[in-house]
Order: sequence, then structure tokens, then C-alpha cells
Amino acid sequence: MGLLLSCSNKQPKEQNKKENLLYDKAFEYREVEKFDSAFRYFNQAKDVFLSQKDTFGAGKCLVNMGIISTDKGDYFGGQEISLNAIKYFNKNDKGHYPYIHSNYNNLGIATFQLSDFNNALKFYDLAIRFSESPLDIRLYQNNKAKVYQQIKNYPEALKIYKQVQSGISKNQKEYARALTNIAKTKWLQNAKINPIPDFLKSLRIREKEADLWGLNSSYSHLSDYYMKKGSDSAVYYAKKMYVIAREVKSSGDQLEALQKLVKLSPLEESRHYFEIYQNLNDSVQTARNIAKNQFALIRYETEKNKADFLKAQEENMKKQNSIVIGYIGIGILIAFSIASYFWYRRRQKILKQEKEIEVKNTEIKYAKKVHDHVANRIYQVMDEIDNRPHMDKDEVAEKLDVIYHISRDLSYENTDTGYKPGFAKALSKMFSSYQSAEVNIAVNGNEEHIWEAVRETVKIEVFTILQELMTNMRKHSEADVVRLAFQHDNGRITVLYSDNGKGIQHFSPGNGLKNTETRIKSISGVITFDSKANQGLNVKFSFPI
Repeated sequence: MGLLLSCSNKQPKEQNKKENLLYDKAFEYREVEKFDSAFRYFNQAKDVFLSQKDTFGAGKCLVNMGIISTDKGDYFGGQEISLNAIKYFNKNDKGHYPYIHSNYNNLGIATFQLSDFNNALKFYDLAIRFSESPLDIRLYQNNKAKVYQQIKNYPEALKIYKQVQSGISKNQKEYARALTNIAKTKWLQNAKINPIPDFLKSLRIREKEADLWGLNSSYSHLSDYYMKKGSDSAVYYAKKMYVIAREVKSSGDQLEALQKLVKLSPLEESRHYFEIYQNLNDSVQTARNIAKNQFALIRYETEKNKADFLKAQEENMKKQNSIVIGYIGIGILIAFSIASYFWYRRRQKILKQEKEIEVKNTEIKYAKKVHDHVANRIYQVMDEIDNRPHMDKDEVAEKLDVIYHISRDLSYENTDTGYKPGFAKALSKMFSSYQSAEVNIAVNGNEEHIWEAVRETVKIEVFTILQELMTNMRKHSEADVVRLAFQHDNGRITVLYSDNGKGIQHFSPGNGLKNTETRIKSISGVITFDSKANQGLNVKFSFPI
């Protein structure tokens, strides 16, 4: 079991130079584990601190927000927020150190979970550098050793674990943790070594100390060892781990224990455990996705509210100026002023309605753009990362940079797609990003010559339609075979899409597919959907060149 440790829950709430009730409220919610509310209030408190020019207070809010995001499985969000927090701290002020090393530890955890092991090591080194407490230093060293263990650098991991062990005095929990980590690393390095005596010694200490998290780790290590030996003890300890994991409410450890039980148990029990595993895994993924979206929405709403407030102030100033002008007109000519006043009121009402309609249409337009050009691209990159776990980080950075430029250019109506030289190649590259060991994608007829006479604006719509179909397939259909065919005949291009997914029992297209219908109409095309439950999805659309 890979356990990364955080001391964030031990951070004290400090008295701020200037009163910030939002900050106090955030801590109240954090202490009772209402993390979504805590995140919201920390975000609002940050803006209050910045308005007071208290950068240290703003940095503390960001550290807590980053830790909450990481703890809830939003590793990219936690990484982004923690990186943003760094600039608010003074590395020459020791009063800032508790938050600096907690922030770097959170960055280490987030980057480790994202498999960026080299940067994880750098962040743990920085956490150690700014730590003054021996307990915190040993904790971060333990996390660093876990990275070396993960990348199979066992000598370096053992060196750090032994260093941690040598610094422990009377803390039995720490001693048990170091003992079991050293035993496991030695066993991973050399399978002939018997780690059981140290595993059991550590287990007895943890039982005596009532260390539930430690017991969870011991049961996992013992089950792993006996699994290799083909012993029934593997099932026994996996069951013990599952019970403890439920007691400490660790969904990740419950899933690990269930995986062991599915593999080791007799057929009927294995099916039972697999059903529990599936339900729990679905719940965990749903909760993580909700948390990611929720935290992103909180940050977006805060920024939007600030923009709306400034906009309202500007509009109020304009209205006040108009009223002054109206009063001056009334003073010059009473009769004309009365008529002007009623005309002005009516005109203001019309302008306000038109402005509201314009703002609403603009919001709808940009929401649609974000969905089509940004959200689907992000999902495509996420899917490609899942399908290629060892993707080079420079390649990931390049893809994210493309998405960044797309999102930046939305407000400028920039339609420069970048696939003028090879639209067929761009489509093939997009299709391949959805290809995986579980999903086979077959493409026929996608040749460059059929796109030569097609306008760039039409290519944009076609690319977005196909990307929406591929995203819908990956998110909802559970298909493992996808076929695409392109035909060019009589001045029209026809595209045929089919998959063998679960289909749609009562076909009612969601926002994405509704956008697809709108887009095909915008290029004078037609589209049809054919789907039944458990019989896949067939889509056909065509458009004139």
C-alpha cells in the first residue's frame, strides 16, 4: 500500500493582523470536514486579504485550497493552486515556513499522483529544506522514500528509510512505520528475503497503539507477501485490511483490499467482491469528478462576480450621468423635459432589455465555445494520457499549450485552426487520441484530396462534430469498436459513424449532440441518429462542398 503522509491537518489557525471573518468561517468548516464550504470561504477570504494587501494571508488561503483539492482527488487543480501560492510567501521569513513546507509537500503528493516522479522528489526536498520540526522532516523523508520505492530505486529508498528510523526515539507509531517500510523495500529488492518477522513485529506494535492507519498498511503488506507465496493467509489479511479500511473510511484502501479479494477468493466470493468493487469505484470516481467541477466552478464564480460588480458600478455611473443631463434639460424647458423624461425612461427600458438579451446571447455563445473547443479538447488530452501513461511531459505540455491558446483566442473570434495543410491528418491524430487497448478505431476513406475544396469554416464544424461523437463514445457508450467511413460523391461529403456500445434506449440527445445538430445545419448539412439499447449507435451526416 502506497501511503503518502501530510501534516496539513495539524496547521494551526493563526490570528491575522486584520480581521477576516471569512477566513475564520473557512476554518470552522474545515474542522468539521465540510471541505466544499471550506474551499469556498478560503477562496473568498483570499480576495479579502488581497484587498487588504495581506499577501501572507492570501497565501495561507491558497495552501489550504490546494490541500483540499489534492485530498479530494483533483491533482491538477491542487498542483495549480499550490504553485500559485508560492509567490505570496517570503522565504526569508521563518514565520512563513510552516505554510511553505506544507505547500511543497502538497505539490509533492499531487505530482506523485500524476506520475511526475522527478518533480515530486524536488518538491519533497524543498519541503524538507523549509521544515524545522524533526517530525515533519521525517514525514517528508518518508514520502520521498516512497517515490524511490515506486521507481524501483530500492537502495536509495532504504537509505532514507534507515535515516528516518535512526531519528526516532520513543514514538512507537513512527518506529513501526519505519520498520515495515524497510522490511517491504528489502523484500521488493530481493524476493528471497523473509520480511514476515518485521511485518509481524510492526503489526503487534500497531495493535497495541490502536493505530488503525498503521494496521491498514500492515495488513496490505502481509497480504501482498502471502499472495506471492500462494498462501491462504493472503485472503485472511486482505479481509482484515478491508475491515480496517472501512473503519477509517479510506475508499482508496477499500478498493485495494477488494482487488486482492477478487483475485484471491473462490469464484462465488470473487463475484460478490467484484460487484462491491465496481459500485465503490463508480462512487469514488463520481465524487472526484464532482469535487473537481465544484472547485473549478467556485473559482470561476468568484472571478465572474468581481467582473459583474465592476460592470454594475460602470452602468450605475452611466445612469447617474444620464439622470443629471435629464435634470438640466428639465430646468431649461419644463414642457420639453417632461416629454423627454418619459421618452428617456422608455428608451432605457428598451436598451436594458436589449443589453440583457445581448449579454445572455454572449454567455450562451461562449459557453458553447468552451464546451466545443476547450472541454472536448481537455477530455481528449485526458483520454490520451490515460491510454498512454508514459506520455512524455513535454508532449503533454504542448497539448495543454494548444488548449490554452484556443481558450485565450475564443474572445477574439480567432478561427485559425492550424489544419489547413492537412485536415485529414488532423482528424486521424484526433481519432488516435481516443484509441486504447480497450477501444479499437477503424477509419476508412479519410484522404487529404476529399478535403481540398472544403472551406476552413466547414472544416472547423466537421472537426468539432466528430470530436463530440468520439467524446460521447468514450464517456457514455462503453464501446470497444468504432468505425468511421468518409465518402465523396456528387459534390457532397458523407461521414458514417458507428460503434458497438450500449446505445440509447429512448433517444433524446443531450447538449453535446444537440450542438452537433445545430452545427450540421449551419453548413447546410443533414444528420441522422440510429440507436437502440445495447445495439450501439449509428450516425450519418453529409454536407455540400
